[in-house]
Amino acid sequence: MSEKKPGVWEGFKAFLTRGNVVDLAVAVVIGAAFTNIVNSVVKGLINPLVGAIGTQNLDSYSSCLKEPCRKAADGTVTDGVLIMWGSVLGATLSFLITAAVVYFLMVLPMSKYLARVEARRKAKEGAHEVIEVSELEVLKEIRDALVAQQRGSGHDER
Repeated sequence: MSEKKPGVWEGFKAFLTRGNVVDLAVAVVIGAAFTNIVNSVVKGLINPLVGAIGTQNLDSYSSCLKEPCRKAADGTVTDGVLIMWGSVLGATLSFLITAAVVYFLMVLPMSKYLARVEARRKAKEGAHEVIEVSELEVLKEIRDALVAQQRGSGHDER
């Protein structure tokens, strides 16, 4: 007999109903919303702090690599080679803030929680093993007491 292969539709349904796909979709949506928050923090908090020593717009920081550097009214470079290191700095700050928030507000608390759950599980297993060992010890003591009692009364059942 030939085996019936699952159709494309059944495979697609199986793919969608896997938990990983749903988790990934939720992570992407939350990540997109979180990006807006981080960008707001950078523009509303970090840029003004940097602006206290320079300009509030990090994108305006640049260096001319090859003279003469001229920009058109729309901001495009018309002559020379302009290195826009301010935008790289802004993106780096956004990344570091995102990484710090994700680590300190999500990863660290979750790892501490999972460590506590694992410690409780191990403690529960350890207590269960102690109970099993103590039951075994009690049974051995009962056996030894019965053997001693039988020897003391003079009965030998062998």
